[in-house]
Amino acid sequence: MVHIVVVGGGIVGLAVAERLTARGDRVTLLEKESGWARHQTGRNSGVIHSGLYYVPGSLKATLCQAGRASMVAFAAEHDIPHEICGKLVVATTEAERGRLAGLQERALANGVKAQLLDAAAAREIEPHVSCLAALHVPETGIIDYTAVSVKLAELARAGGADLRTDWPVDAISTRTDGVVVASRGREVHADALVNCAGLHSDRIAALAGLDPEARIVPFRGEYFELGPQAEHLVNGLIYPVPDPRFPFLGVHLTKMIGGGIHAGPNAVLALARQGYRWRDVNPRDLAQTLAFPGLWRLARHNVPVAAQEIRRSLSRKRFADSLARLVPEVTKADLVRAPAGVRAQAMRRDGSLVDDFLIQRAPRQVHVLNAPSPAATSSLEIARQIVDGIG
Repeated sequence: MVHIVVVGGGIVGLAVAERLTARGDRVTLLEKESGWARHQTGRNSGVIHSGLYYVPGSLKATLCQAGRASMVAFAAEHDIPHEICGKLVVATTEAERGRLAGLQERALANGVKAQLLDAAAAREIEPHVSCLAALHVPETGIIDYTAVSVKLAELARAGGADLRTDWPVDAISTRTDGVVVASRGREVHADALVNCAGLHSDRIAALAGLDPEARIVPFRGEYFELGPQAEHLVNGLIYPVPDPRFPFLGVHLTKMIGGGIHAGPNAVLALARQGYRWRDVNPRDLAQTLAFPGLWRLARHNVPVAAQEIRRSLSRKRFADSLARLVPEVTKADLVRAPAGVRAQAMRRDGSLVDDFLIQRAPRQVHVLNAPSPAATSSLEIARQIVDGIG
């Protein structure tokens, strides 16, 4: 029996642990927090993505499309609340309308159903939306990914996995016969290591002796919710046409599986890897971010976009104005602050953002170095690919 140690108790790490135990392997999973899904997994919009945005043939495209189907099937099998409510991607300018057709082409190339609509047809789906045209993506849905994570942990434990919380990894050594992972004087000896540490994945890789192909630069995404008086303005999911200059999707409106409407996120540089507020500053994290040359190369080409995101972060009115481009009736008074998230964005030294999932392998090691959205949607398929590659 092979013994695998998995680092990280988010949805990807738990999916890997569950799949390994189902295969009959011995598994130890180590999570530094006191519970599951405390960071990227538990602080997102809860969207089951369909895969329309990604480069055809990329891991994101193939694993998201397969992951949407497997996630819906998993939720149905285990009675996890979910809903396939569809979404609209709306064009509010002529330039955006021109990009909408290209987005549809990419969606169809990825096997995603997507229909171009005129403004009147779009308003039949979302009566309060304002647009020149829209792309309707009926397969997009919503779910509670924390509930999925808890179920994966339950299944992994039932299969024999040793799941340990409050276990921050501080040392890793590789030997000819396996790996040793340590924390505060405690050790786990295993045959192989799978690193699913998200915001700290590059650091875990470095502890294991690798030179990571990319470094994590944290971006905070801030959210609001619509107050009860404005929830009727949104039926499902309403997204803007993505800005090709920027890797994020822009602020959008998302129905939540537990009720209410999520609004956001924006994207600003976080001052800590777990920096969910402006006042959350970690000197070590910030120093490493500022010392990384890739950040400055990215910043040099994105000053106007970055400035716009910072202004929107500091002004509730600007945030509301961005939402009002999609649904004009949304006002500043409708926004209620909600918990923020931090995206673990992998970046190369040349300043390019890693656009696809990035998995780096070494003898007895697998490192998931870039798994932002749509990683939650794709998590069961990411786990399948990782586990199938471990002998």
